Amino acid sequence: MNIIEKIYEAGVVGAGGAGFPTHVKYDCEAEYLIINGAECEPLLQTDKFLMREYPEEILNAINIVAENIGAEKIFFATKKKYTQEIACLKRIIDSKNYDNIELFLMDSYYPAGDEQIMVYEITGRIVPEGGIPLQVGTVVTNVGTLYNSYRAVNDIPVTDKYVSVLGEVKEPRIIRVPIGTSVKKCIEAAGGSTINNYAVILGGAMMGDNLLDAEIEQAVITKTDAAIIVVPENNFVIERNRQSIEHIKNKAKAACIQCTLCTEYCPRYLIGHELEPHKIMRALAYNEDADVLKEAQICCECGICELYACPMGLSPRLVNVYYKEKIEEKFESSQEELKAHPMRDYRKIPTSRQTARLDLDKYEHQTLAETIAVDVKEVKIPLKQHIGAPAVFVLEKRTKVKKGDILARAKEDSLSANIHVSLDGKIDEINNEYIKIKAIDEVVS
Repeated sequence: MNIIEKIYEAGVVGAGGAGFPTHVKYDCEAEYLIINGAECEPLLQTDKFLMREYPEEILNAINIVAENIGAEKIFFATKKKYTQEIACLKRIIDSKNYDNIELFLMDSYYPAGDEQIMVYEITGRIVPEGGIPLQVGTVVTNVGTLYNSYRAVNDIPVTDKYVSVLGEVKEPRIIRVPIGTSVKKCIEAAGGSTINNYAVILGGAMMGDNLLDAEIEQAVITKTDAAIIVVPENNFVIERNRQSIEHIKNKAKAACIQCTLCTEYCPRYLIGHELEPHKIMRALAYNEDADVLKEAQICCECGICELYACPMGLSPRLVNVYYKEKIEEKFESSQEELKAHPMRDYRKIPTSRQTARLDLDKYEHQTLAETIAVDVKEVKIPLKQHIGAPAVFVLEKRTKVKKGDILARAKEDSLSANIHVSLDGKIDEINNEYIKIKAIDEVVS
């Protein structure tokens, strides 16, 4: 099998959060290959761990992917402050004579790890509105995806995930868990919560999922989940994201002062995209049939507008999400040539300042306990852990399974990805959303 077939069989998807099937992304030709090691969201440390612990595997995968796509230029983008990680990468680059891989060191700002921002910073090219980096001759891939791709080339499927567990836990640490492990089990592996009434941010604080109560009980780790941040249930981020859309709309109609700060700090607007959130907020109040509402479709949902820029505590991002789902007519750009805003470099948001705005700065320098592999007796494996169609279950209930077996196949003629068994045991429950597997000694005869 070639690299694309091996990656397909292994079920590799974008590990940075989006979950785009990697066999599709790498099946192309591109001038640039950009490696995203900037860890976009505040607090996250999983990619840093991978760069320290598996630099040789990641760099090896880079060369394999670069050869496959015919990349002429390879840039490994990471943050200047990641000195230990940079040293690990340089050691392998020098010892293996990987002179074709150039390190691109970025300042610590949000959203440095956004792929379209990274493309502009490195190539000077602007990805079209609603487009992808390949349209400007570039493939951007995350270090976690490359680590899984290296394993795929060696016939090892994606069955486990490294996860940062941070915040209000007794022993913040990075853990390795089987796909489908409960979030509660992960928190226990970090010593448990330090507070009684807590919420969970699954993923990053700016763009991740917010969980409370029963949601925490039901949540499991998927291929795209890189972090669990435990916070008080009244944390700023949690409270902002729990508002109903009607409350958000009414508040916006009453309080938006058209200061334009949501637009002035919007990273898409700053690279020349035709997205002006303040105009969408105005249309929300005065004319919900306005053409400007179609601009919501090109919002990247980074959250800067509502969690940093707005002085009135409004939620342009959630308004954009609302209109994305409501408006069927596709946005079409009226611009012939995209140009970055001349003030762009002066409007980058320091990550430390963003973390403070989120009321998360006290967790910014947590010392991590030793990384451990978590032993579990049960997993609940979702059939959809990626962009596109859910995988199709191929086994039967009560079937004895081994870690690494194919559990569900990518849906034919669709954007989809294979899913594998992550725990030796027996299938205990099947439905349209997930498959539950219990270890043999946990199964009642």
